[in-house]
Amino acid sequence: MQLNLTLPIRPLHNENEILSKVASGDTRAFSCLFDSYYKHLGQYVYRVTESAEAAEEIVQDVFVKIWAKRQDLTAIESFTNYLFIITRNRTYRFLKERASAHIKQQEWERQYQEEFHLPDNISPEENLCLVIDRLIEKLPPQQKKVYELSRVGLLKHSEIAEMLSISTETVKKHIMAANKFIKENLSEKNDLVFLLFVMGYAHFLK
Repeated sequence: MQLNLTLPIRPLHNENEILSKVASGDTRAFSCLFDSYYKHLGQYVYRVTESAEAAEEIVQDVFVKIWAKRQDLTAIESFTNYLFIITRNRTYRFLKERASAHIKQQEWERQYQEEFHLPDNISPEENLCLVIDRLIEKLPPQQKKVYELSRVGLLKHSEIAEMLSISTETVKKHIMAANKFIKENLSEKNDLVFLLFVMGYAHFLK
């Protein structure tokens, strides 16, 4: 995508004075600089990324970089050009990272479909349920039985203990071990599925 740097923006009338103060560490001058250009840069980045969050993050990163290299500001011939070059480069990097993340997400989904033999065209919720079901099948027999009685049968620990002639402490250990196994496998095998898990589906493993 070609980024257009013709966004209309005019240098501040006292810009050299402000830049000199910023270079010396004046935080009030830096705030003035930030307030003067933030909106223009945000609009520019938003048009390219179509993301308000990305625009805010990128512009903030740009000004963090400017502050970090504030000693060099007085040697810059055109601050507005300098500002847009930094913004353009940071925006390009964001677009590349987003494209890379999309490719990785597709690869993760493909690997999970193959490993767990999941059907196509199902929702993330259904996908997660099926994956968890596959993982439950891999639990040791007694652990699986305890887990299913607790999570599917909704029995209390004491009821499970009585039914299987084991202690309630053993029931708790089985459930904790099952939860750990499932969580670790979700996290290691697919970051996207694990993210879904922690964001909205943690009730499967409470």
